[in-house]
Amino acid sequence: MSTKKIPLRQCIGCGEMKSKKEMIRVLKTSEDDIILDATGRKNGRGAYLCASMECFRKAVKNKGLERSFKMAIPKEVYEAMEKEMEQIG
Repeated sequence: MSTKKIPLRQCIGCGEMKSKKEMIRVLKTSEDDIILDATGRKNGRGAYLCASMECFRKAVKNKGLERSFKMAIPKEVYEAMEKEMEQIG
């Protein structure tokens, strides 16, 4: 009997490996928009964050999102994401 493999993803804030279901997916669309993807199924380049504000702040501080998406991210995008994270968490 083989057990089903659980997909793991690394948090861009703390660097911890966790199951995909525990994480929040941050998405870069083909139009270079940065959004939170609650379903985890939208098209685009994804990066993952733990569902805590602490990890979000670490990702902002160490520019984890900017490295993952290889682009500069405006302050307004971070502010909008922070409001969404507060609603989720």
